[in-house]
Formats: sequence, structure tokens, C-alpha cells
Amino acid sequence: MDRIIEKCKVKIQLEAEALNRVSQQVDEAYVQAVDAILNCKGRIIITGLGKTGHVGKKIAASFASLGTKSFFVHSCESLHGDMGMIDKDDVVIMISNSGKSQEILSMLSPLKIIGTKTISITKSKDTPLAKGTDITIKVDAGPEIDHMGGLAPTTSSTATLAVGDALATVVSEMKGFTRNDFALSHPGGALGQQLLKEYQEPINK
Repeated sequence: MDRIIEKCKVKIQLEAEALNRVSQQVDEAYVQAVDAILNCKGRIIITGLGKTGHVGKKIAASFASLGTKSFFVHSCESLHGDMGMIDKDDVVIMISNSGKSQEILSMLSPLKIIGTKTISITKSKDTPLAKGTDITIKVDAGPEIDHMGGLAPTTSSTATLAVGDALATVVSEMKGFTRNDFALSHPGGALGQQLLKEYQEPINK
């Protein structure tokens, strides 16, 4: 049992180190991304596939709950009709750790024709995805923590989620989003009921 506990501690420590590594990579691209999101007249659309797709869904949900209209579009589905959900006034955040996933790269040309502003989140600014988007946020989290030599997205997906949380919360703060606003976007559960009661504001008012 002690061996398992120690192994789990090491894994968590490695992911914490990965987050610290990524925090040192924050640069002007974050400012550009926040400005693009704040000035967006449409919606913030997150796209990805595989594990980054799952992370993208959570990032989209965080933006929405914190006052920025957002939803997720699967990269594969976008190539079979869902591109119609995207408008020139939107901002599309494209997530791919490798920056080489063909499905997400295939979205670039249609998005340019639509005229949509694009932001990529990828491990290097030299990837094909980075070179094809307007803004690139580098997320180089270092080695994955699986026992097979870095096959399973672990540190990379954790770091990408943290970057998404950073963007969503900074944008929300700069918009002046309040606890009262959060109560209206999150009326369910103990948290929502507590906030609604605190402000004594009926949800159907």
C-alpha cells in the first residue's frame, strides 16, 4: 500500500511541476487572446478531438458559466456539417497538443474563408496548427506521466485545462462578472441556491 501511495504522490507532483513549467511560458499571446475574446461580437467556440476534445468541452463550459457565450464543436464533426455553427464574428480556440492532427488542420482553410479569428493551444509555436492560426498559446508541459513512455495525454491535458481556466477567469474578471451574475448562470445545486438566497433574487424575476 505504501508503494502505491508513494507512486500516486510522485505522479501528482510531476503534474504540479508541469503546471509550474507552463506558467513560465505565459507571454504576450495571452494578452492577445484575452483581447480577442473580450472584443468578440459572436461566441467563443472551442474545438479539439480525443483527450483535448474532452478538455475543450470543460473549457467551453467554464467560459459559459463565467459569462462568456461559448460552446464546443468536435473537430471531426465540423468537417461534416458542424462548420455551419461558426460565424465570422466568432473566435475559435483550436486545441491540439501535437499541432498536427489532420482533422483540426482541415478546419483552417474553411475558417479563413469564413473570416473567423483563430487561437491555437499547442505545445510549440512551430507546429502546423500554430502557423495557421492568428494567435498561438504555447503549452509545453514536458513529459507525460504514464508508464509507457509518454503515450497517454496526462500532463499535457492537465496543463491545457489550466490554461483554459486562466483565460476564462481573467476574461470574466475583466468583464466585471459578479457573484450575482454567476448565481443566474448556475442556479442549480447547493452553490447556486446559496448564491440566489444570498442576493434574494428569484430566478424567474
